[in-house]
Amino acid sequence: MDKTLIVTNDFPPRPGGIQAFLHNMALRMDPERIVVYASTWKRGTEGAEATAAFDAEQPFTVVRDRTTMLLPTPRVTRAAVRLLREHGCSSVWFGAAAPLGLMAPSLRAAGARRIVATTHGHEAGWAQLPASRQLLRRIGEGTDTITYLGEYTRSRIAAALTPEAAARMVQLPPGVDERTFHPASGGDRIRARLGLADRPVVVCVSRLVPRKGQDTLILAMPAILARVPDAVLLVVGGGPYAGQLRKLAAETGVEDSVRFTGPVPWEELPAHYGAGDVFAMPCRTRRGGLDVEGLGIVYLEASATGLPVVAGDSGGAPDAVLDGETGWVVKGGSAEESADRIVTLLGDPALSRRMGERGRAWVEEKWRWDLLAEKLKTLL
Repeated sequence: MDKTLIVTNDFPPRPGGIQAFLHNMALRMDPERIVVYASTWKRGTEGAEATAAFDAEQPFTVVRDRTTMLLPTPRVTRAAVRLLREHGCSSVWFGAAAPLGLMAPSLRAAGARRIVATTHGHEAGWAQLPASRQLLRRIGEGTDTITYLGEYTRSRIAAALTPEAAARMVQLPPGVDERTFHPASGGDRIRARLGLADRPVVVCVSRLVPRKGQDTLILAMPAILARVPDAVLLVVGGGPYAGQLRKLAAETGVEDSVRFTGPVPWEELPAHYGAGDVFAMPCRTRRGGLDVEGLGIVYLEASATGLPVVAGDSGGAPDAVLDGETGWVVKGGSAEESADRIVTLLGDPALSRRMGERGRAWVEEKWRWDLLAEKLKTLL
C-alpha cells in the first residue's frame, strides 16, 4: 500500500458508525504508512483533552484541524496538500466522499497517484438533489474509485456519476470485529445489573433518532406483551429523540416494560447486545428519501453476538440481513409486523438459535474487518 493521507470529519473520539468504520480500517494498516487529517471533535477544554488523549494512544500520526467540521475550502485544501507533501503520501482516502472529495483535483496536482472516496448513506441523498448531484459527479471524476456500502447506495450514487466513474465503483462496507462481538460477550452480567435475568429481552442498540425506529418498537410492545407478558424492550444508546421516546412509552402504557440505558461506554456495547434474546431496529426512510439507512452495522454486530435480527427496509439495511436465515426484514414503521416477528422469535428458541448461529457464521465468512481492510489496501 502506498503511504496514504486519510482526510475525514468522521474519526473518534467523535462517536458514530462512520467514525468506527474509519478507525477500525486505520488500525489494520501499517501505522508508518498512514497519516490522518481530521477535524476537532468539539470545542472547549473537555473536547480538546479527550481528543488529545485519544490521538496520543494511536499508533499512527493524527493531525487535527482547528475546526469542528472540515469543508473543502481553500484553507483546508492547502492544509491537506501540505500534509500530503510533508509526509510523502502518494495515496488519499476520503473517509466520506461528500463533500471532502471535492479536494481531489488539488491533491492530484500535488502528487497523489491514487484517490479513493468512501460513500455512506448521505451521498445517496445527495444524488437526488440537482445541485449536490452535480457536486457528486465532480467527486466521481476527480477520484480513482468511489466505494459503496451495498446495492441500494450503489444504484443511487451511480446514477449521479458519469458511466466511467460508475464503472469504477467498488463495494467496501464496514466490518465487524468477531473477537469483540461474540455470544459470550457478557450479556448475563448486563441482565443481572438491570434486573432482567429471567425476562425475554428485545434489544435495540443505536442512536436515538427518528429514522432508527425505536418508536415503532415501543408501539409494538402492547402486542408483544399480550403474547409474551414478561417481555422487556432494552433501548441502548443516546440521542436527541430520547425524551420523546420516554414520553411515548408512558403514553402507550408500557413504561414498565421499556428500559432506557442512555449512552453506554463503547467497551460495554458487546455485552449489551448479548443481553438480548432478539435484536430489533425497524428503521425507516424519511424526508422523501434524504434520511435513509446506509447499511446498519448494528445488525451485523448483533449477528456476530449470536442474535436473530429484525431489521427495517430502509435503504441498505436489508443488505445486512439474510432474510429468513439470519433474521427478517420488516416494513419500516410497521409496529404490527415488527411485533409479529419478535413474538415468533421469542416463542421459538430453536428458531432463534438457528438464525443466530447462521448470522454468526455469515459474519465470519464475509464481514470480518481483516478481509475488508485488505480490500482497502489494494484500492490504495
